[in-house]
Amino acid sequence: MSQKILVIGGVAVGPKSACRAKRLDPDADVIMVDQDNIISYGGCGIPYYVCGDVAEPEGLRQTAFHRVRDASFFAEEKCIKVKTSTRALKIDRRKQEVLVKNLENDQEEILSYDKLVLATGSTPFVPPIPGAEADGVSVVSNMHQAMDIKARLAKGEVGKAVILGAGAIGLEMGEAMADLWGAETTIVEMMDQILPRVVDPNIATMAEHHLEQNNITVYTSERAEEILTDDNGKVTGVKTDKRSIEADIVIMAVGVRPNSQLAAEAGLAIGPFGGIVVNQRMQTSDRNIYAGGDCVEQLCLVSGMSTYAPLGSVANRQGRVIGSNLVGKPETFEGVVGSFIIKLFNNCVAKTGLSLEMATFMGYDAIVAFIAQADKAHFYPDNEMIYMQMVVEKKTKRVLGVQGISSHTRSLLARISAVAAILKYKPTVEDISNMEIPYSPPYASAMDVINTLGNAAQNLLEGRNKPVYMEDFMQLFADRENGKVMFLDVRGELQAEPLVEKYGPHWVNIPNNELGRRIDELPDDKKIILICNAGSRSYDALNILQKSGKDVHNLLGGMNGLLRAGYKF
Repeated sequence: MSQKILVIGGVAVGPKSACRAKRLDPDADVIMVDQDNIISYGGCGIPYYVCGDVAEPEGLRQTAFHRVRDASFFAEEKCIKVKTSTRALKIDRRKQEVLVKNLENDQEEILSYDKLVLATGSTPFVPPIPGAEADGVSVVSNMHQAMDIKARLAKGEVGKAVILGAGAIGLEMGEAMADLWGAETTIVEMMDQILPRVVDPNIATMAEHHLEQNNITVYTSERAEEILTDDNGKVTGVKTDKRSIEADIVIMAVGVRPNSQLAAEAGLAIGPFGGIVVNQRMQTSDRNIYAGGDCVEQLCLVSGMSTYAPLGSVANRQGRVIGSNLVGKPETFEGVVGSFIIKLFNNCVAKTGLSLEMATFMGYDAIVAFIAQADKAHFYPDNEMIYMQMVVEKKTKRVLGVQGISSHTRSLLARISAVAAILKYKPTVEDISNMEIPYSPPYASAMDVINTLGNAAQNLLEGRNKPVYMEDFMQLFADRENGKVMFLDVRGELQAEPLVEKYGPHWVNIPNNELGRRIDELPDDKKIILICNAGSRSYDALNILQKSGKDVHNLLGGMNGLLRAGYKF
């Protein structure tokens, strides 16, 4: 008798596991149900459909040979039965049955299974604030919502947009509103930075400045309190704890929660993030039930703790593993290191592993190395700065995470990907310092930026570099009149002159090549902050001055970093 495989959910994990199982066991009876009538689409591509990069909604549902992945596609080309507009109501684990309901005619039926797959995805979190149900307020969790948002934009109904939440979806939707449609766009984030917990302040500040350069207003440390409406219940704005912002549309992008209620009601184990608990074979606490995608929790391969990673890439890889195990081919999914990349106009932000905030939260005693370096040989035309940060555990020198921002997006992706591939093996800073990167001047430096980042971390750990980070530098600069600090610019005279004229005697210029013979000009009773363009010459200056007994510190990232972050002088 053929095995009965029932799959609940038809977006990412569901189709992938169903197709994999059917390929390996053509005799299997595979049924997939989904409560929506649109299935198997690239959910992560929704912002790019809204902004016009993907012209039609079918573009997110098509195969490479332009066949729309609908019920007939799965029946004809994959030999999989599909029931759309069908909601799973209850799992009877003892009888191995699922009660489902057709949402178009309200008819209920019972589907039996030998193996069951839960691919129920996630549910957007909607803040419990007045007006959240108003006309013009939307989340971005399915194609229907995406098409409604784009229709409003195309009709010219949106002149002003407010995005609540500065995570990945919020930022991507902000770009979509401002870039193609020219909407006056505001992003409101209750945390003190964009991409909270994903990246740290150095990178977040640079990303925020880039958004502002592209006409997006960003308010952090600000909480939405009410959606304002007119007499007809249509949205007119957002009231926060600090201001009122006019809006024709409000996008809720404050995160998602695992859609695990069906599993919980069936008595399956649920983890601390509210996701379904699975083992490495993607089995739940019931050996006949598998789960994957946004509804499950993952093992973080960096920390060894449970985590939540609602990403389409993770879901698809898990779907293949599930499909294999359904038909007796053992495969495992180890977990995630936590890799992320986002397009922000002509820049990208990327990271893998832990941010310093998350590492500290998890109990690691960690430090941060931060550098600015060209992505190619400095003499090669069209080189561009990459700003990168590494989080390192002090005691073991273990690399916990790397993050960065650059306008040369593929260059940054290559470096982040190289570290992501080895992060689960617990590399040290020496591993990064000596990582082999393909070299040719059009593509990399002889000492690649990722090698330099490892070297910088090693110097910090061994006490050879005394760092000042950008945010701390700006606080010191704001307090310069107290007479306790001197800013020593070690660049050439022409580069330093404007700041010397504006801020002298607090801002002093002694070029590196003159520093050795002019040490006596420096005070003994002040903190001296060394400054160059990127932090490398100032590190050389630090080495020159280390034995002088003076209190010297190096600005990591240099003036390039400060200007990239939007700090004004």
